[in-house]
Amino acid sequence: MLVIFGASGDLTARKLIPAIYDLCKGGHLPEKFVVLGVGRSNLSDDDFRKKVFLESKYLKNKIDGEDDNFIAAFADKLFYEDLGKDYDTDYGGLQSRISDLDSKYNTDANHIFYLSTPPSLYEPIAENLAEQALNDESKGWKRLIVEKPFGYSLKSAKGLNVGLHRYFMESQIYRIDHYLGKETVQNLLVTRFANSIFEPLWNRNYIHHVEITNAESGGVEKRGGYYDKSGALRDMFQNHLLQIVSLVVMEPPIGSNADEIRNEKVKALKSLRIMTDEKVLHDSTVRAQYVASVIEGENVKGYREEEGVDPDSTTETYAAVKFFVDNWRWADVPFYVRTAKRMPTKVTEVVIHFKSTHHQIFKDSGMNNKDNKLIIRIQPDEGVLIKFGVKVPGQGFKVERANLDFYYSSLVENHVMQAYERLLLDAMQGDATLYARADEVEAAWEFVDPILDYWRNSDAKVYGYSAGVWGPENADELIEGLGMWRNPSANLADDPGFCVIC
Repeated sequence: MLVIFGASGDLTARKLIPAIYDLCKGGHLPEKFVVLGVGRSNLSDDDFRKKVFLESKYLKNKIDGEDDNFIAAFADKLFYEDLGKDYDTDYGGLQSRISDLDSKYNTDANHIFYLSTPPSLYEPIAENLAEQALNDESKGWKRLIVEKPFGYSLKSAKGLNVGLHRYFMESQIYRIDHYLGKETVQNLLVTRFANSIFEPLWNRNYIHHVEITNAESGGVEKRGGYYDKSGALRDMFQNHLLQIVSLVVMEPPIGSNADEIRNEKVKALKSLRIMTDEKVLHDSTVRAQYVASVIEGENVKGYREEEGVDPDSTTETYAAVKFFVDNWRWADVPFYVRTAKRMPTKVTEVVIHFKSTHHQIFKDSGMNNKDNKLIIRIQPDEGVLIKFGVKVPGQGFKVERANLDFYYSSLVENHVMQAYERLLLDAMQGDATLYARADEVEAAWEFVDPILDYWRNSDAKVYGYSAGVWGPENADELIEGLGMWRNPSANLADDPGFCVIC
């Protein structure tokens, strides 16, 4: 039984129910499976079914033309329980409803509690579940999924962990990060550890620097109130991007089970060099906000003009950080990570820049500044691209860079599970590989907190950049001596290479 707290909110209709529907359609759900939505809205079971499924705009295209019996059978798996005005209340009625559904649908008292609520409600909900023994695993397993943001700082993240651990064991807690549900994020592990052409090169001897970009073409939309209290560093960098960093940095795990992989991810995060010196922070971080612009003939608001945003806000919509990893593998290799809104395109990718060959016999033939790159595209146009030098046809040894690429869309069996599908299925199966552990979350905050403190308590500038461009120009200064960031297009293989006209 999947019990969703905050079920009348947007996430349930937009992501969770469509994910459950796709799992059902793909034959991945157990035969005995039900969803119980829990919230503060006065809805009946039928109201809930219409809201999140039968009349949902997020599922309209999928269920149009679908077999009526299948639609009816899926709708009959959805139920709703109204808690009243407050989540911090007696859960006796909820316990009875869960018990009734258990008996009727034979779900063997196996329950996932999904907290699609603000973090301030995590501990009260956990406490009220525990009071009704809904955390007790003497009959059936019990798992708790919590959404990001998990904390606002290191102190608050520790407080949340302590609060949840009062009522649930760490093995029962699943901290969801939908970025880790993406197939191409998981492919980082396979690219690294299953290929002998990459694994021996994955260190300071062969890699010059690593670059990670997360760009969104949209602004804060209707999230201005939330975003202005959060900012790019908390919203994306602390969780999604540091998770990707940990997969790039980590040592080979002993095996592929969840604990072994998560142990190495924690070690990786703990090896990030924490920056506390003001000069280092000044030289290694850039924050900026988008300002009003015209994109394709349309006037676009600046961040400070967005609904819910303080007109004098210094919250960053662009954050770029240069840092180092203090271990044998990565000593002296710089990492450059940036995240931003209102960029020219929506894209997330990891770029591994390899060192140039030590003896450059073709250095006068156009190969300068054309290093070998391994580009792992997480979204969109998911795939892997290798850039390498080839000889241009004709006399002499003029060298041009060519592309060797792979696209997930080219696979014959190319149904790629959406992030929430994969993560919910993993939680049902008790596989915590793609979920963050308590010490993992705290290690990420230990790195991010000093940057936030520096931005809050110093005269660090907030730069402006026009909506629709690749951030402030001075962000290129982070990449000293290397030129500039790789500004990707919507397509993975973005450069034309070369052609011979005659």
